[in-house]
Parts: sequence; structure tokens; C-alpha cells
Amino acid sequence: MTQAEISTVKPANPVAKKPTSWKNIALGAAIQTFEVSSLGQPFEVVKTQMAANRGQNLRVAIKETYKNGGIKGFYRGLIPWAWIEASTKGGVLLFASSEIEYVVKKMGYGGIVGGLLGGMGGGIAQAYTTMGFCTFMKTVEVTRHRQVGEKTSTFRVAYQVFQKEGIAGLNRGVSAVAIRQMTNWGSRFVFASVVGGSLSCWNQPIEVIRVEMQSQIKNPDRPKNLNVVSTAKYIYEKNGFRGFYRGVIPRIGLSVYLTTCMVFGGDSLKEYFGTK
Repeated sequence: MTQAEISTVKPANPVAKKPTSWKNIALGAAIQTFEVSSLGQPFEVVKTQMAANRGQNLRVAIKETYKNGGIKGFYRGLIPWAWIEASTKGGVLLFASSEIEYVVKKMGYGGIVGGLLGGMGGGIAQAYTTMGFCTFMKTVEVTRHRQVGEKTSTFRVAYQVFQKEGIAGLNRGVSAVAIRQMTNWGSRFVFASVVGGSLSCWNQPIEVIRVEMQSQIKNPDRPKNLNVVSTAKYIYEKNGFRGFYRGVIPRIGLSVYLTTCMVFGGDSLKEYFGTK
């Protein structure tokens, strides 16, 4: 076969690029917003409470959360930060993971490698677009000290952080968020549905590190200018190995609930709207 003939031969199974379904992205945003507005945010708040106050067990964390705001205390950070995160992170994940998976498959790698790298890359994209500042502000709302009768709005708090530290301040802990999301979706794209959601919690130490980096609790012995490594060292010195797994139970509940909403709710809505 001549060189000219070789150049005209088409691959037997060309890699097809998955089309972006804006209807599915919109449905995903709606489902995730419902999820976080129902049970998702209470799981998130209790998880953050335990990760930031590592001496508290689940019962104490729930009690303290209720004491600091009643039922509303379980929804701190919901509006607007959790809503912004929920309505955007799914679209970012699907778009970025699809693009990465397509490129990886074009390079000749199989579907498992493509799915793994796509999920990891999509998780990183989530962190550096919307999740970084959203998780920071949600953590601020859970951990910041409130004076009696104080009515400082969450927007005012965000503005004060921006004035003092700029964009970097609002994205404090984004590196830990990126590692968490990368390992989360690397796991979920390989394992199945609810099982994958539960197994992705193996990276809880990264979540505890993220909360500590973003926490507003004033600890005089905490080092300044924390990074992932120095924060991990600080947590281990203060709380030992078990400290890295504070809040893992509500996080498992959150992961299972989110995955269940996305799988069962997503399939039902896709069938109803004819977007499958």
C-alpha cells in the first residue's frame, strides 16, 4: 500500500464526540438545587461543623448547629453560595469531563482511562470555576462567630474578605477542593451510583483539610498562611489520625443522597422531558 493510499484509510471505529445536551445540564442544575435545598445542606453543615470542631461527635455537632440558629442553622450558606454551586458545578463537570474524555480516547486510550481522567479533570474544573469560592463562603457561614443580634449579611462578609485578601482570599482552600473533587469524580466515574458515592468518601482527610483552611474559628496555635501540607500536619498534631475523619458519617449521607437524587431523579426527569 502506497503512502497516498494509507493517508486515505479511515479508522475502523472513529472516536465520536459526545454532544452537549443543554437540557440535561439544566435538569442536572435543577436536581442539584433541589438536593441541596432539602437534605443536602443540613448534611453539609453538620459535616463542616464536625470537621471544624474535631472534638465534637455527631450528636454534639447537631445540637450545636441547632443551638446556633434553630432549623435555619442547618441551612447556613444555602443562599446564595450553595445555590450558585449546585446550579453550575454539574454543567462544568459534564462539559469538562466530556471534552477531556474525547481527547484521551482520540489519543488511543480505552473508555476506562478516558472516564477516569475525564472525571478527575472535570472535578478540577469545578473547583477552579465556582466551587472554590462557594465552599469557602459556605464554611465561613458555618464557622464564623456571630455576636448577639448581629445582622452582617453574607455578601458583606464576602466583600470584607475581598477587600482584605482579594480573589485569593475568596478562593482560600481551593487547592484542597480541587484534590477532593478530582478524587471524588475519579472514583464515581469508575464505580457505580450509590456505591460510588459512598466509596468516594475515602478522601475525607482532604475534606477536613479544606474545612480547616477555610474555617473562621480562631485558634491561636494554628499556623498562618496554611497550605494543604501544613494544614495536614497541624490537624495530625492536634487530633491525631482520627481527626482526618471527623464528619465522615454526614458526608456519606450527603454523597448517597446526592447520588440517589441524580440517578433516580435524573432518570425520571429525563424520561418525562424526553431528553434521554
